[in-house]
Amino acid sequence: MKVRLASDLQSDSIVDGKGIRTVIWFQGCAHNCEGCHNPETHDMNGGFEVNVSDILTSIDKLEGQDGLTLSGGDPVFQVEAATEIAAYAKTKGLSVWCYTGFKYEEMLKIPKQRKFLKSVDVLVDGKFILAERSLDLYFKGSRNQRIIDVLGSLEKNQVCLVEEYAEPKSNFNGNFRRRDDTFI
Repeated sequence: MKVRLASDLQSDSIVDGKGIRTVIWFQGCAHNCEGCHNPETHDMNGGFEVNVSDILTSIDKLEGQDGLTLSGGDPVFQVEAATEIAAYAKTKGLSVWCYTGFKYEEMLKIPKQRKFLKSVDVLVDGKFILAERSLDLYFKGSRNQRIIDVLGSLEKNQVCLVEEYAEPKSNFNGNFRRRDDTFI
């Protein structure tokens, strides 16, 4: 099976989920959210193709990583490959985070997407909405997005948020002070 990526795997990320993570940047997204920080990943025919088996081999070689993050683009547009990669990462003891513009509730209704969710620990769901953008949120770009504990949600049959990231970061308003106490 092949998968279309936007770039090579990126190790040692500390901004794409909890801990030190390797990010897989999937190519292709039809959500086209205004203000997206990765618009170059939208073209479904952009990027390059690789064999999923090559990604699994790369996962075998990872060192010092707490988890794997599937981002892009939107991994759910290539759900079969994303499922294989996520399931394999779990067998290696890595936590799996996924960023998607789809809503968790919608994904539950589609068998292939529901199967994918079973290999994901944390789902950051929902389209990026520019009017809801905030710099004081953990691991997401806009207030409408949710950071979901997927396995807990599947078990309880209701959305369970990751509580430690539910509230905004304390007292950060996106402004920085100069030494003379004026705001930039």
